[in-house]
Amino acid sequence: MVLVGIGRRVPRRPAPPSSRSTRLATRTYHSTGAVSFSTKGEYGVRLMAQLARHHGLGPASLTEIAGQEDLPRAYLEQLVISLRDADLVHSTRGAHGGYELTRAPEQIQMSEVLRALEGPIAPMICATDDADHVTCARTGFCTVNFMWVRVRDAIAGALDSMTLADLVPPAARLGSAMLPTLTAPATANSAQGASKLT
Repeated sequence: MVLVGIGRRVPRRPAPPSSRSTRLATRTYHSTGAVSFSTKGEYGVRLMAQLARHHGLGPASLTEIAGQEDLPRAYLEQLVISLRDADLVHSTRGAHGGYELTRAPEQIQMSEVLRALEGPIAPMICATDDADHVTCARTGFCTVNFMWVRVRDAIAGALDSMTLADLVPPAARLGSAMLPTLTAPATANSAQGASKLT
């Protein structure tokens, strides 16, 4: 029952099928979300994953990567500049030139990659991990800052705990077929047989 006017009660009508909760559950969102990464991060990670697949095989061309990932080559050229400035990739010129990782995929944290592409992790201006950030005018008395700091730390922790190798396991690397296969340890009988042959 809901009071309407003075001293008059009217029964509450049942909510129609298209209630607010139903609308929220079925709403199509067109924004990128409250905490999100741009296409720089998305495409850049895909570029780095392709370079990880080529690791150990020499330079990979951006034209090939653009074709494999169905991405615009011109955009990859812009992204690779940031990755090179962060010392994550290096280039080789010439007919067989291209880009390579500067380190093994196991040694490249995803937090490094996304910071190079997107900048500091900052769900809010007051919770950026950039030491040179502009201080918010509310910093001295704001009571919600700790929430944004925890969001930042959760994102940074997840990215710190992953390397490029997690995205491209050895079996998915183009050079995996060229890796030496491990042989089973020799048994006592096979060792004796080998000694007779020498």
